[in-house]
This record gives sequence, C-alpha cells and structure tokens, in this order.
Amino acid sequence: YGEIIMARTTFSGPVVSQSGFLSDHTTAAAIPATAVATAAEVATGYITSTSAGATAITFPTGTLLGAELQATAGTVLELVVDNTGGASLVTMVVGVNAILSDAATTTAGSFGDLTIAFGVTGMARYTLLFSSATAYTITRTA
Repeated sequence: YGEIIMARTTFSGPVVSQSGFLSDHTTAAAIPATAVATAAEVATGYITSTSAGATAITFPTGTLLGAELQATAGTVLELVVDNTGGASLVTMVVGVNAILSDAATTTAGSFGDLTIAFGVTGMARYTLLFSSATAYTITRTA
C-alpha cells in the first residue's frame, strides 16, 4: 500500500521509537527567501527559513517530488517547516500536481493552514500523501 518516508537520513547510535515513528533530521534544507522548493529540499523532510521578510515557499511539482521519492500511490512524506529563526511569516504555496487534501479544504483554518508564524511558535508539519507517482495532497498536521 505504499511506504512512509520520514526523511532520507542515517541513524547512528541507539534508536528509540515511539509508537513506531522516529524522525531525526540530520540534514535540513535552508530556504531563506521566496522560492520554489526543489524536490531534493522537500525530500529531506525538514526545511528552515530565517528570512527577515515575508517568504513564500512553493511546493515542488508532483512529477518532480514523486520522481525524487520514487513515489507510488500511498507514499507518505512528513515535512517539517521551521521558521523559529525567521523574523517574518512563511507562506507555503501549493504547486502543480499538488492539492490541498479534503481535510485541508473543509477545515482550512487548521489542516489547510499554509501560513507559518515566526519565533518560538514558528513550526509546522505537513503530511504529503501521493495518490499516484506524480500527484499528492497536502495536509497540515501540526
């Protein structure tokens, strides 16, 4: 039924899992200004922004991200966006072959929230769920 991709990373030392999920992002992609995130940046599972000005980060196309992850229908990627070091809002922008999930459209104020605060509350987690090798839905999960 697909696979869950937390991030491409190597673990060293003892690994402790809670409820079967563990995420240790040893590599983060820094996107300090408005840009289209590359598939490789999103595939790290962790994006940071430290911009002093408002920043818009566009999700990559479903085709590019699907190829990067070798995705199939049912592939899931958890993406953390960290704006704790920023001084202005980050807005995530839906890209080509990426759509907001049903939960995101029916409860836009939470699951569809694409704006990330800055400072200590400036963290967000998105679940990207592939419906095919080239298309995915986006849901904010934290």
